[in-house]
Amino acid sequence: MSRPRRHWVMPVSIVLALLLGLLPLPPAIQPLRPYWLALVVAYWVIEDPERRGLGFAFITGLLADLAFGGLFGEQALRLVVMAYILQRFRARLRFFPMSQQALAIGGLLLNDRILTWVLHAALGLTPMPSAAWLAPLIGMLLWPIVFVLMDTARQGNWRKG
Repeated sequence: MSRPRRHWVMPVSIVLALLLGLLPLPPAIQPLRPYWLALVVAYWVIEDPERRGLGFAFITGLLADLAFGGLFGEQALRLVVMAYILQRFRARLRFFPMSQQALAIGGLLLNDRILTWVLHAALGLTPMPSAAWLAPLIGMLLWPIVFVLMDTARQGNWRKG
């Protein structure tokens, strides 16, 4: 007997990630905000590769660009680069223990920071604060929690009663 598909989980996860990205934070901890949308897109690219790939990452990034009001196309580029790397190494990454998977996601988030820095430097935009380089570490530490929560919602493994 197969489980019914929970089609609502993906759009709700994207909306929640966008809301977490828009949530006001004090200026001192604003640069430490994890890239929630990248964590959610990473989950979907890893767990549903037949339907969630580069196009999904691009459209999600454009939505983020509109929601965050930054440079149009920046989020789309960042998420497509991350999705491409994830697709390339997905077969190996899926079988890593959660600790190694978190390290790999941390590396991808660090790569995202480098891409953002290069893009801002090339366009002459304001550089990121130095504290922003800690955000990939926070995202790496959050990955196991995000993964388990999303997997539970997608598969419906929570207890009833």
